Amino acid sequence: MENAVLITIGDEILSGNTVDTNSNFIATELKNIGIKVSQIFTISDEIDVIKNTLKSAFEIGDLVITTGGLGPTRDDKTKKALAEFFDDEIALDEVTFEHLKSYMEKRGRIEILERNREQAFVPTKSTVFQNHFGTAPCMMMQNGNKLSFSLPGVPYEVKPLIKDQIVPYLKEKFNLNYISTRIVSVVGIPESILADRIEEWELALPENMALSYLPVGTRVKLRLTATGENEQFLQIQLENQIQKLFPIIGENIIATSEDKIEKILAEILNEKEMTISTAESCTGGELAKLLTSNSGSSKYFIGGIVAYATEKKVDILNVSEGTIERFTVVSEEVAREMAEGCQNLFKTDISLSTTGVAGPGKGEDGKDVGTVYYTIRVNNKSETFKLYLPHLDRPDFVSFVSQKIIQDLVGILIGNNS
Repeated sequence: MENAVLITIGDEILSGNTVDTNSNFIATELKNIGIKVSQIFTISDEIDVIKNTLKSAFEIGDLVITTGGLGPTRDDKTKKALAEFFDDEIALDEVTFEHLKSYMEKRGRIEILERNREQAFVPTKSTVFQNHFGTAPCMMMQNGNKLSFSLPGVPYEVKPLIKDQIVPYLKEKFNLNYISTRIVSVVGIPESILADRIEEWELALPENMALSYLPVGTRVKLRLTATGENEQFLQIQLENQIQKLFPIIGENIIATSEDKIEKILAEILNEKEMTISTAESCTGGELAKLLTSNSGSSKYFIGGIVAYATEKKVDILNVSEGTIERFTVVSEEVAREMAEGCQNLFKTDISLSTTGVAGPGKGEDGKDVGTVYYTIRVNNKSETFKLYLPHLDRPDFVSFVSQKIIQDLVGILIGNNS
């Protein structure tokens, strides 16, 4: 059991109305037990499409997992497609029906039991994994020595089915290799130049280890993945290879463990016992959202304010009206005063501020869309930066700027502002 294929079923995914978060979650969980996802299909809820995709999936992988397309009505096409593909028939499973009845009783919904009775009809050759957070069960079927699992599409139902039932089943049934991963975050080097500098190191990696380049804004994440039977050995092996990188690009490495930049910053803030606050305009609270996305963020994040209107920058953050009149609200000088006012307001070691034009229209002071100034203030020292990102739409602009600010702060705190 080495390769898996994921199939997402549903027109709502294809139309763009719903984002497929299930595939990301499932792929991560499978990777952790040594199963690589080779391909992901997103398809419509049509019997022939489902059957044809199942055929292709089994040609590619040893394990096929489908999500979505399992409804409470008689026109549920996924179960029909499964029954036809596996030359089976659909019948009432009494154990599943009793589980469904108990589920409905616990939630005070017994009056709609008969309306959901169809959920207890499953292919007769299937092994049922009961769903404790919804009405549609998970069905496992076998194709020779290969397996398929068909799950509902609701993420809060998918996650416990995968984590609590399917992954433990796979670990017990198959002798799986471990897959260990480390992320090395590199700043200040374009990806192409980075690849040239570490080429000799990359070519000398052990056969059981693979390297991926993952650009995120102005940062490049080097993902090292090792596969083997002994997890502890893999961790040692990864650490040894990472240590060999430091003589080559050590001055550009900001982290070797955490993946997300906000988690990297959290480790540094906790280690240095520093506090932080935010004063945001064009980023609309995204900085505060990132900083508080970590468990335990209350140790370092004291508070934040979205001073969107110009007068609130003056009233709350004590930005000088004269500064605004002279330099306009989107300026280096206003960003600096916002950060200082924020630090005074929240009494923190660090403050971050943003002022800019996220678009799609120009700012009230005529500044071009994509212009942003941000200040990073650490103790009594401020550094202000300017970005011009006219090619990004509003959500991408907000995300990029927020990530870049945190990355720059990490660089400042470890003495490497790149």
